[in-house]
Amino acid sequence: MDFNAEWLLKFFTYSSIQVKFISSFIAILVFIVIRRALVGIVANKIEDSFMRYRWQKTITYVVFFLAIITIGRVWFKGVESIATYFGLLSAGIAIALRDPITNITGWMFILWRSPFTVGDRIEVGQNAGDVIDINFFKFTIMEIGNWIDGESNTGRIIHVPNGKVFTDNVANYGRGFKYIWNELPILVTFESDWKKAKNILQNLSNEHTSQVNKAAAKKFREVSKLFMMHQPDFKPKVYTKIEDSGIQLTVRYLCNPRKRRASSQAIWEGALEKFSQESSIEFAYPTIRYYDTDNQKTKDLS
Repeated sequence: MDFNAEWLLKFFTYSSIQVKFISSFIAILVFIVIRRALVGIVANKIEDSFMRYRWQKTITYVVFFLAIITIGRVWFKGVESIATYFGLLSAGIAIALRDPITNITGWMFILWRSPFTVGDRIEVGQNAGDVIDINFFKFTIMEIGNWIDGESNTGRIIHVPNGKVFTDNVANYGRGFKYIWNELPILVTFESDWKKAKNILQNLSNEHTSQVNKAAAKKFREVSKLFMMHQPDFKPKVYTKIEDSGIQLTVRYLCNPRKRRASSQAIWEGALEKFSQESSIEFAYPTIRYYDTDNQKTKDLS
């Protein structure tokens, strides 16, 4: 009799655990089906890609937390307080998982403080690109720059752990003051009329940046209400410097980060066209000069 009672007790104990496993499995399946159904509805009803992405992410987060709470109640029916349940859950996870917890905390920080969001162009540590996804453990960027000039898209997708927002510097190209300074070094020969070349470059930079300068000045006034910033002179400037091979004229101007290469091209093409019309201006290139003692002449070696 005692043996039968002990056997029945073990049977029902194991059956209870089995029921919990089965209930948890069914709950996971139900939430997966619900998520897929809701995501499918959103995909069919919302045409705007950005809004569709935000809704899909919101649905995923809500379903995930509901699943955690539901499964927790299945396994901890005796725990009346949800706070107690989450305390036990957090303590166990913190001991077993350090990096994932850091990444989830980073995800919460990204959502709460919003240092960047999907669509922003950022630089984190050695990686720069456009944010295309943010999830629990990592955010994904479409890489720019690297071996590509002008911060153009490289085609590579980089996954960055969310915990990097706590350990690496995060630069957002589009938050706050949404413009950057760009510089173009242009080298002319010592014999060139560098003053005329400088004047041409100044006119070209003024022509191509007039609209940007107005927008930048307006944006700066808004940002200066939030930060201690001294207003710079937004007008483009051309700086002069002596180099080994000639006179370097550096054009410094404001531009949209996503249009840096296009603005550089416009100024370069304008300079090529204008300089070709001036016989007194020539582009410089590395040369070596030597003195021919026999012919008493100076010659250049390219």
